[in-house]
Amino acid sequence: MMRTEKKDEKKAPWTARRIVALVGILLLVGLYASTLVFALLNRPYAKGLLMGAVFCTIAVPVLLYAMTMVAGHLKGKGAPDRTPDEAAEEASEDASVKDRS
Repeated sequence: MMRTEKKDEKKAPWTARRIVALVGILLLVGLYASTLVFALLNRPYAKGLLMGAVFCTIAVPVLLYAMTMVAGHLKGKGAPDRTPDEAAEEASEDASVKDRS
């Protein structure tokens, strides 16, 4: 009889990005549900609530995407693979080439 043992799998830690993504998903699900409820209400204020929910359904993902882009830019993701020393050396070479002209 073979026993199957679970290997010690390391789960990825809960990063800020994962937490923000989870909050965004929950917020969108809530917005979709509220949009449905507001669409079915027959109250004088229902149309305004529906328009607000539809707007937020579009605006929230756009804002979350923008926040992710800014956070990635601030952390240096997408930056060229070179050290600060290499960047400084390249800048000094560019300056010396301009001086010769």
